[in-house]
Amino acid sequence: MIEMLGELLRAIFGMINKGRLDQAEESIHEAYITMLRKDSSFFQQIPAEKLTSILLEDHNYTNAHIEILAELMFAEAELVYSKNNRTDSLPFYLKSLLLFEFVDEAYRTFSQERLDKMDYIKKRLSDQTNPIKHPQS
Repeated sequence: MIEMLGELLRAIFGMINKGRLDQAEESIHEAYITMLRKDSSFFQQIPAEKLTSILLEDHNYTNAHIEILAELMFAEAELVYSKNNRTDSLPFYLKSLLLFEFVDEAYRTFSQERLDKMDYIKKRLSDQTNPIKHPQS
């Protein structure tokens, strides 16, 4: 399932890069339903600080489900960001980061790709919460 997700994510990011945002959005929506049996809004309603515990305890999600959700939320954050809805992308980036951190701790296996993604998300969050102030002329 993770391999299939990887291929799907490459396709989604390709669509985003080519400006085919509606198609990317539809692919992300389908991935949520197919892989997690819930739509994005379900996960957005859960508070970030309780997300992993609620999914693991109340919905019997596995670490693999958490990893899939982290990837999908990251893709959705990038999609929303590329639509110039930077503020709206923040919750997706934040939850994605929290989920990737959980996965990193739970798997206890080194993944440079995961660490790079987490650094990228931290930068996005930092850039958006601390915008560059231009000196006044």
